[in-house]
Amino acid sequence: MSKLVEMQEGSFYTEQYRNLFKEIGKTDDEIAKRIQQNWDELFNGDEDTRIYYPVGDDMGYMLDTGNLDVRTEGMSYGMMMAVQMGNKDVFDRLWRWTMKYMYMTSGENAGYFAWSCAQDGTKNSFGPAPDGEEFFAMALFFASHRWGDGAEPFNYSVQAKDLLRTCLHKGEDGIGFPMWNKENKLIKFIPNCEFSDPSYHLPHFYELFALWAYEEDHKFWKEAAAASRGYLKTSCHPKTGLAPEYAYYDGTPNNEKGYGHFFSDAYRVAANIGLDYEWFRGDDWEIEEANKLQAFFSDKDLADYRRYTISGEPFEEKSIHPVGLLATNAFASLAANGQDRLKWVELFWNTPVRTGVRRYYDNCLYFFSLLALSGNYKIWKP
Repeated sequence: MSKLVEMQEGSFYTEQYRNLFKEIGKTDDEIAKRIQQNWDELFNGDEDTRIYYPVGDDMGYMLDTGNLDVRTEGMSYGMMMAVQMGNKDVFDRLWRWTMKYMYMTSGENAGYFAWSCAQDGTKNSFGPAPDGEEFFAMALFFASHRWGDGAEPFNYSVQAKDLLRTCLHKGEDGIGFPMWNKENKLIKFIPNCEFSDPSYHLPHFYELFALWAYEEDHKFWKEAAAASRGYLKTSCHPKTGLAPEYAYYDGTPNNEKGYGHFFSDAYRVAANIGLDYEWFRGDDWEIEEANKLQAFFSDKDLADYRRYTISGEPFEEKSIHPVGLLATNAFASLAANGQDRLKWVELFWNTPVRTGVRRYYDNCLYFFSLLALSGNYKIWKP
């Protein structure tokens, strides 16, 4: 099979990952040094760059530097970064902290993780956030496949499967709520509500859950992947490509509390579409969507990124995570085929990690983009 034909299929099938940095002329050595440099900044750097903090001999946490708390979002992101980098020590430290302080063993949310904790582990909330749970499960599967299962809680694959079972079947005994709507197969914003967040939709993860979750749920996860791809089509604006932060199940923006516009959460949609296309060639619509997003931002400078309606009307309010937005727009180049595709990759390469108070969310998105654009955001198979 020719290389051209091979690349018509996703990385799951070919086990080949595109390196867009090489397409803009960067060498293997330059790319490897950049990845290590940025990892060191985020995980071992000074107080103006780091977002990871070790605790004692065997734990650590990811700090939301803007809110000074520890979130399931960040902990699961850190675990995904660590498994992609092959750093078992950091992965296990994060998972041990998560299980000790965030995991809930009683109440209607038993089996889920508290979405926010203080730095000393005290729970700020006893509610979960589904984007954390789905990233935990995927990172745990990858860890199992890369390093093998160990003693509890490092029996990674069992932990992942049990978590996904809880996410789907919670509430069947009358206590609590599942994280997915079982009828339409769409992920919820939080378990006890009936609307969604487009940036939570990870069809490329669900394709893998359909292979590795408990067998009785394989069919659900396969259907969830298709449902999420369909949902993204309806929730992203047909002209601008912008998605709202919250949306109803029919894809229309949920603006009851002001979250029906394109702002921080919604930046992740571009990344998710790029990765779904890279791994599975999920849908040709993803090419169009990536092109629309990149075209919308083509005449806008990082310093002037704002909140936008999904039709593209700007608010006065500036983006609080402009580096994260730039990073995800570059991430979309894995799906895009427009004229600016490589310009975004070059712009990202020339942009350093964010420093200062708000750096956490930006740099999580930044590091995922760095991994993906270099061909290092990989599917780790059994």
